Amino acid sequence: MRKPRDYDAELKALDDKARSLKARKLEQLGELVVATGADALPIEQLAGALLIATRIDDVASKEAQRSRGAAFFQTATRNGSRARRGPGSGSPNDHEPQPPAARPGAA
Repeated sequence: MRKPRDYDAELKALDDKARSLKARKLEQLGELVVATGADALPIEQLAGALLIATRIDDVASKEAQRSRGAAFFQTATRNGSRARRGPGSGSPNDHEPQPPAARPGAA
């Protein structure tokens, strides 16, 4: 005769796994915020930027964001770590114009 299944134990194990996956996801999102330097932004600005990104319907804009994100991860992987990027650290935004005060050597 077969041993009866312990459904309560299986449900508890699945619940524990779901909790650990959720905690891991939150940790990785926090690491992403730090790695991109977004932790230096005011929380309201960061929330606003994320809300804008989630509401974009334009396929070209979504693709541009996706490719920029992929380039960030390729650069981080190539450098051997996903260390925090600061001004002048070779971030993927180097091709964007910076205000004169932010450029190295500008007075």
